[in-house]
Amino acid sequence: MFKWAWKSLFNQPGHLLGSALGIASAFILVIFFDSVWRGESVQVVAYPDNMKPDIWVMQSGVGNMHMAMSFIWDWKAKKIEKIEGVKKVTPILYTSSIITVNNKEMFAFIVGLLPGTQRAGPWEMSAGRQIENPGEVLIPDVLSKIGNINIGDSLQIIDQTFTVTGLTKGTFSSANTVLFVPFSNLDKILSSSGTYSYLLVDTEESIDAKKLAKKIKNDVAKVNALTHKEFIANDLSMAKQMGVEIIVMMTIICSVLAALIVAFTSYSLIMRKRKELAIIKALGVNNRTVLYSVTAQSIIVTLSGFILATAFAIFVIPTLPQFIPQLTLLVSIDAIIQLGLIALIVSIAGALIPAYMVLRVDPATAFHV
Repeated sequence: MFKWAWKSLFNQPGHLLGSALGIASAFILVIFFDSVWRGESVQVVAYPDNMKPDIWVMQSGVGNMHMAMSFIWDWKAKKIEKIEGVKKVTPILYTSSIITVNNKEMFAFIVGLLPGTQRAGPWEMSAGRQIENPGEVLIPDVLSKIGNINIGDSLQIIDQTFTVTGLTKGTFSSANTVLFVPFSNLDKILSSSGTYSYLLVDTEESIDAKKLAKKIKNDVAKVNALTHKEFIANDLSMAKQMGVEIIVMMTIICSVLAALIVAFTSYSLIMRKRKELAIIKALGVNNRTVLYSVTAQSIIVTLSGFILATAFAIFVIPTLPQFIPQLTLLVSIDAIIQLGLIALIVSIAGALIPAYMVLRVDPATAFHV
C-alpha cells in the first residue's frame, strides 16, 4: 500500500512540484516576516547595544531606551562620577522626532553628544568626519542612499537645519534610524537646559556592575540604574513586543494556507485514484492502512515544501538587504525548527479531508465499468 502511495505521488512530478512550491511559498512568507521582525528588533537596540557601558543610569521609572523619555539633572551625573568604583560617566541627550529629508518626513531617534564624548557616538563611520561644530549631523549611510542625501547636504530636525558631515554604519532601521547631533543643538530643541537623558557609566576593573548599580540607585535620588545586560534585555523585549501580534497572525494565515494546499493536493490525487483505491479496498486492505498511506503522501508533499522554504531562507533571504538596504533581516534556526513542527501539523491537518474521502470509497466501485 505504501509503495502504491509513493508511486502514485511521484508518477505526477509536475503536480508534486507545483504543490510543493505552493506550500513553500506559504512557509517562505512566515520565515520572511519572522526574519524582518527579528532583524528590526535587534537593529532597534543597535545603538545602546554597541555602546556597552557597564551601567546605564536614567530617570526613575524608566528601564529602557526604545520609545522612552528620560531626564536627569546634570548635578546627579557629577555625584555619580564621585562614587567609588565609577571610572567615567558619559552623558547624552536622546529623543525621538520627525526629520525632513528632501521634503520627505520620517521618524528618527536623535542622540545629542557633548564635545569630546565620542564614547557615546557612532561605532563605525562609512564616510566623512565626526561632529566638530554646532549645526552638524551624522546620518546612517542607508538613509543617505534611500533619501538621496549626501555629505554637505542639509536636513531639518523640528525647526532647525543641520548639515551632514558624516555617514555612519549600522545605525539605520525602518523603525529606529539614529542620528547624531551636537548636544547644544538638541538641548535647544528640547529646552532641557541642565538635564541629560541617559548616563553611560564605565566602572573600574574588578567592580561588580550589578552591586554598583544598586549603590547608585540608593545614593542618588530618583534615578534608575541597570547593568548593560539588563538594559538591553528590557529594550529588546520592548522592541519585540511591537511586532508579535503581526507575526503570530501571519504565521496562522500562512499555515492555514499551506494546510489548504496540502488538502487540495491529496484530495485531487484521491479523486483521480478512486478506482484504484476501490480495488485496493476490495482486495482486503483495511481503512487504517489506506489512511496511513494518504497521510504519508501529505507528509511527503509538505516536507518537500518545507525543504524548499528552508533552502530559500538560508541562501536567499540573507542576500536581500543587498538589493533592499532598508531591510534588516535575521534568519533564526530556532524559528525554522518551530516551522518544521508546524509543517508536521499542517501535513496531518491537510490529510483530514482526503482521509474522509478514502473512508467513503466503496470497494464495489472497483467492479463498475
